[in-house]
Amino acid sequence: MKGIILYQSKYGATKRYADWLAEETGFPVVETKKAQIDDVAQYDTVILGGGIYASGVAGLSFLKKNIDRLSNKKIIVFCVGASPYEEETIKYIADHNMQGQLQNMPFFYCRGVWDMDGMNLLDRSLCRLLKKSVSKKDPADYELWEKALMDARDEKCDWTDKAYIEPILEEIKKS
Repeated sequence: MKGIILYQSKYGATKRYADWLAEETGFPVVETKKAQIDDVAQYDTVILGGGIYASGVAGLSFLKKNIDRLSNKKIIVFCVGASPYEEETIKYIADHNMQGQLQNMPFFYCRGVWDMDGMNLLDRSLCRLLKKSVSKKDPADYELWEKALMDARDEKCDWTDKAYIEPILEEIKKS
């Protein structure tokens, strides 16, 4: 079986997961912005990973734009975010992003990093506004992601874990 791993990573966590998947599968890794559909279409399995930004999965536009060329491929999508795994939230993200021809594709979540110092100015400003908004709530009423946001403060937190790729590897084996 021939496969390829595409990824779009803003701060490095998604790339780390893509590299771990490559170590386990031997599949090449390519950034979505450098991927050419003629090259990708030569593979049997296409794995796409992207960070979550405003509920959207980065890099997913590559699949949407090229889905007709990839319709006979096994396609697996994973997303990476800083929030703890929460079934309801992941289902929302999947439902929001995996529509139309993407609807029944396997979809996975991997936890990433939080690094305010490493963020660009816009992301850092948006996160500070979000934290300010959340801080007005009673901590007893925090949702899981809000508690994680407030616990992280401005410290660097790295929750990447190779264990998150195990379900993706199992899905690949189903081919």
